[in-house]
Amino acid sequence: MEDIKWSDFEKVALKVGTVLEVLDFPEARKPAFKIKVDFGEFGQKWSSAQITKHYSKGDLIGRQIIGVINFPKKQIANFNSEFLLTGFADQHGDIILAAVERQVPNGSSLI
Repeated sequence: MEDIKWSDFEKVALKVGTVLEVLDFPEARKPAFKIKVDFGEFGQKWSSAQITKHYSKGDLIGRQIIGVINFPKKQIANFNSEFLLTGFADQHGDIILAAVERQVPNGSSLI
């Protein structure tokens, strides 16, 4: 693993947002959801997330997540993903969401 400088880390906009809407994404190659998140002053953004193994749509509504909001948009099938939802792979490679312990204002930065 390569060491990075603090200034490199500061370039990554890791922000907290609240999940507003979750849709099925049947056009994706692997099972996924389309997720709409409110990032406060940074607006509402959509992402595609392969998190269907551990989460149902109902589990996600109202949950705060951590996203990288300053990557370029990425086209996935017929959908533009506007941020990267963060998480960790379990022993099978399925994603467990990174989350905050207590609620914080949407748009707050990970520091």
